Amino acid sequence: MNKLNLARLTPMVSAVSAKVAPVKTMASATRTRAVNAADALSPLCVPLASRWDEEVSRRTKLRTPEHLKALIAAQREHGSARVVERQAAAQRRIAKKDSKNPFASVRRAARTADKAAKAHRRGAKADLKAARANYPMTLNQVAVRAHAAHLVPAGVASYVMSTPQDWTTWPAATSTVVVAAQVAALWLGRRSVTVDVPDELSAEERRLAERLDPSYWVQHADARGLSGTVPTPVEVTPAGLVSHVRLDDKWTPQGFRAKSAEVRALLGARTDLRVEIKPGTHGDRATITLRTRNAAEDADLSGWTPGAPWGVDTVTGEPVNMPLGRRVMVAGTSGAGKSWSTRALLAEASETADHRLVVIDPKRVEAINWEHRARTAVTPEDVLDVTDELYAEMVEREQLIPRGQDVIKISPERPRITVFVDEGAEVISMSKMKREKGTKDEPGDPDWGRIIENLRSIARRARAGEIILIWATQKPTMSGEGHGIDSQIAGQITYRASLALSSASESQVVFGQDAHEKGWHAHELPMPGYALLRSHPKAPPHQIRTRAMSPQDVIALPDRPVWRRGAAAPAKAPAPASAKQPALRLVKAEPAAEVPTPRPADAAPVANRDKVVEAVRDGARTGRDIADRTGLNKGTVSKLVKALTESGDLVKDPDHGLVLGGAEEVSA
Repeated sequence: MNKLNLARLTPMVSAVSAKVAPVKTMASATRTRAVNAADALSPLCVPLASRWDEEVSRRTKLRTPEHLKALIAAQREHGSARVVERQAAAQRRIAKKDSKNPFASVRRAARTADKAAKAHRRGAKADLKAARANYPMTLNQVAVRAHAAHLVPAGVASYVMSTPQDWTTWPAATSTVVVAAQVAALWLGRRSVTVDVPDELSAEERRLAERLDPSYWVQHADARGLSGTVPTPVEVTPAGLVSHVRLDDKWTPQGFRAKSAEVRALLGARTDLRVEIKPGTHGDRATITLRTRNAAEDADLSGWTPGAPWGVDTVTGEPVNMPLGRRVMVAGTSGAGKSWSTRALLAEASETADHRLVVIDPKRVEAINWEHRARTAVTPEDVLDVTDELYAEMVEREQLIPRGQDVIKISPERPRITVFVDEGAEVISMSKMKREKGTKDEPGDPDWGRIIENLRSIARRARAGEIILIWATQKPTMSGEGHGIDSQIAGQITYRASLALSSASESQVVFGQDAHEKGWHAHELPMPGYALLRSHPKAPPHQIRTRAMSPQDVIALPDRPVWRRGAAAPAKAPAPASAKQPALRLVKAEPAAEVPTPRPADAAPVANRDKVVEAVRDGARTGRDIADRTGLNKGTVSKLVKALTESGDLVKDPDHGLVLGGAEEVSA
């Protein structure tokens, strides 16, 4: 029986469900539309609700028992003053009626008492007003009184302009509508809106997205001094969250950016989170970018292989290459990763047959890593020698540029020479050293100022000869004690790269006077291994994660030819064995002069100190002889001879000149 009843009821239930389903769908759609409408109206009602709640809070704090006692006392005093004023006015009227003489003593006394009573009443009224301000009515009491006061003029207007029935209907109906509108506005303004955010966002990004939603922002902006600004829902990009802000009232993009601290506080963002505020597409728009993501985070930037990029853009994820043949300034405070980041550029500049590298490093630490594939200069004498050679090479190449061409064509015979100056402040100090005066036999110190003059000329003129200057410094200043770059050299540099710096003023020196305005904030870069690269005025200030190349990676690089002025070009490969060779014949050999055994190609370069000792061993007896044999600068020879004499490696013989220390007397 039960099975039969169930069989009969099933079609009925199905029919009812089929009729109810459209109703449920319609109800759900109606509810969705209502929620969407409330979400749209909530931001508009937030200022009203915020003002109402603030005023309620202010009045509640003022309604203390002490203020209530003061109000009661002020009311009592004001009432008493009014009574006294009325009595004094009555006595003045009686005195005026009894005596016709305005100067009578009775009238003068009554007049004086009346004036005093009025002044007392005015003072009591002011005290009552202050007491009422200190103990205000609640907003509900104010609203009730306002609607009660509305009934009188509304009732009179309705009575005059309409029927007697409307006299009792319209005032109450109007007040009811106003009360309902006020209650609805307060409910919408206090309403919490649930923000829909993508599921792939992290917990931090979800919280930031909720606070950037217009409903939350407008509700809390006034407390942070940001009322009049309305953001759009966030857009998720590979580098973080982006929101466009509408600026109302008197807001400008510059003024909104000046409130970056308030914006960070309203969002509750981490202190180390990059919050970028820039002008938007229109004058009343601004853009907030939260760098919650790093597009270069997963890139492998360790070591170096030919063609590998210098870094990866953290915003777009695209590889960034530092092109050769461009004058570059690289700045970065100690520990920012300047050396590790520039090694990839130096490796590229010394890899191919038509490229050579020169490293000038007064600290020596970086130079010794490149001795197998670069010309290195560490001491002042070496630096002066190499800059003199580079200057002479530049002048010679300028004469070889054909008519109609801007630069010389590089080749293995005339390679591009990249001159890397590490620790620029030390090189500038080196060029300012005081010269020691020489004697009749010794020329004394050379002009050390020629170092910076040579480098200035190379920066100004040598690009046409494909001699390219890269200047690196820890202190990118152009004046003051220990400044890190010469102003004339800085004016010729086109590519400017910087890792973390210590101050905003240093960022302006590197990137220009508009650095702060356009977002080139190198002093805010994380350490180590992050840089900014400005290759042209409109380049975006995107952070770049740079390649890290260790000293061991440099030492492991294969050997490459080392540039020296006048050195022969690399020998060509021998002809194939199958090529036709001329017939060989024996000839009588003439006695040949003794030729010194050439040094192996992989041998370490001979130091200038060893060159001087070798020249004396071969018979040189004066500084001029040593300079002629070694090819060193006369000032360099003089300083080396002085140092070797003080150490006892050389001895000045009165009869025969310079001899090796401890040697037998040399016969004439």
